[in-house]
Amino acid sequence: MARVQVINEAEHDFDDPKGWKLLFQWCLYVYDDGRSEKGYRFIWRRPESEGATLQAARGQARIPSIEIANLLIEKAKKDGWGNLKG
Repeated sequence: MARVQVINEAEHDFDDPKGWKLLFQWCLYVYDDGRSEKGYRFIWRRPESEGATLQAARGQARIPSIEIANLLIEKAKKDGWGNLKG
């Protein structure tokens, strides 16, 4: 298992600020044995009406299109953290 600490994130709100949001995150993964690694992930955030919590889906997040994935990656690059290596 790993605890995840989010360092940076970009979000796509599908033009519905009260709906689900797809996030692209740069994270620090801290494992039970003390090791740690940095890396990227996609994850969904629930609507505010549902607590705006993250939807952990056993390491998987459905990405609706490559276009949206690319938009989030480009946001990360523009913000200066989309080219980092874990």
